[in-house]
Amino acid sequence: MLGWFRKNKKQVSPSESEVSLETESSHSIINKEGGELEPRDLSPEKGSEDPVSRGSLASRLKRGLSRTRESFLKKIDDLFLGRKKIDQDLLDELEEILITADLGVKTVEDLLEAARSLADRDELADSSALKKILRDKVVEYLSVAQNKAMALPDSGPFVIMVLGVNGVGKTTSIGKIAHKFVASGQSVLLVAADTFRAAATEQLQVWGERIGVEVVARESGVDPSSVIYDALESARGRTSDVVIVDTAGRMHTKVNLVEELRKIKRVMGKKIFGAPHEVMLVIDATTGQNAISQAKLFNDAVQITGLTLTKLDGTAKGGIVVNISRELSIPIRFIGVGEQLDDLRDFDPEEFAEALFSSVN
Repeated sequence: MLGWFRKNKKQVSPSESEVSLETESSHSIINKEGGELEPRDLSPEKGSEDPVSRGSLASRLKRGLSRTRESFLKKIDDLFLGRKKIDQDLLDELEEILITADLGVKTVEDLLEAARSLADRDELADSSALKKILRDKVVEYLSVAQNKAMALPDSGPFVIMVLGVNGVGKTTSIGKIAHKFVASGQSVLLVAADTFRAAATEQLQVWGERIGVEVVARESGVDPSSVIYDALESARGRTSDVVIVDTAGRMHTKVNLVEELRKIKRVMGKKIFGAPHEVMLVIDATTGQNAISQAKLFNDAVQITGLTLTKLDGTAKGGIVVNISRELSIPIRFIGVGEQLDDLRDFDPEEFAEALFSSVN
C-alpha cells in the first residue's frame, strides 16, 4: 500500500522534511536511483500473499465491478451485431454507452477519437478490438494522477485526516484502512474527532475492538481540535506509526463546517510538523457527478491529497472512477467493492481496468 521510501542523502531543510513515495503501482518498490532505501515499510511484505489468496482478491474485485461490467461490455458487444462496417451511427451509439457509464465528457470525447482513428485505419473490426483500445486508454488516463504518491514524514507518526459527507462509508473505510496497516505490522491509533454524533464515536470504537486498535475519544460536543491535539500528543508518546483521524461528516456546502476542517488541519500541523501528511476524502461512487462537486469544494478548502471511492459494487456507472481521476487529478488510494475487510482495495489502474474489461462470464 505504501511501500518503501527513499531517504535523501542531502541535508533536508524543515520545508523539505517530508519524503515522497515514488511508486509505479500500489505495491511497487521505488526506483533505487539517486538515494538510499530505508526500510520503513508500511505495507504487507511483497510476496507474503499466497497465489490462491491473490486470485481470490482479484475475483472479488471482478465481482464487485460486475454491475458496471455487465452493463457496459454487453452494450459494446451488441454494437457490432449485424454490422459489417464501422460507421457514424455506431460511433454515436458508442458515445451514448460511454456517457451512460459516467466516464465524463472529456474522457468520452478522447475515447471516441481513439476509436475513430482505429476505424480510419481499418483496425476496428470487432468488439474485442474496441474493448482493447478502451482498456488501454483507461489505464493511461488513470495512471496520470497515480504518480502523486503519499508523502511520509522522516520520523514520527504518519497522520491521515479523513473527511467526507455523511453516509459515504467514511468510518467503515477508516476501519478497513487501519486493518491494512495493522496487517503489515504497524501500530495504529484511531482518533474519533466526530464529536457531533455519539454514534460516530461508537462506530469507530467498534472498529477499534474488531481490529485490535486503540481509539482516542471524548464526550459529544467537545471541540474536535482539542481531541486531535491530545491524540497526537499521545501518539508521539506511544511512538505510534500511523494516526488516522475521523472527522465529522459534513456537507461540502456548509461554509462554517468546512472552515472547521481548516482549523483541524492547522492544529495538526502545529502539533506534528507536516501533519496531516495525507488528507483523504471518502466519496460514494454511486453519487456520480455530485461526487466530483463534493471533491472540488473540499479540495478548495483543505487541499485533498488522496481519494477513497466506496460502493463501486452498488453502481453500474463505475466509469466515475476514470471521470474523477481525470477531472480532479487527485490520486485514488482505495476503492470499495464489497462489505468484507479485504474488499477495500489498494487502487491500481491496471488491476481496475482488467477487472472492468474482463470477460462477463
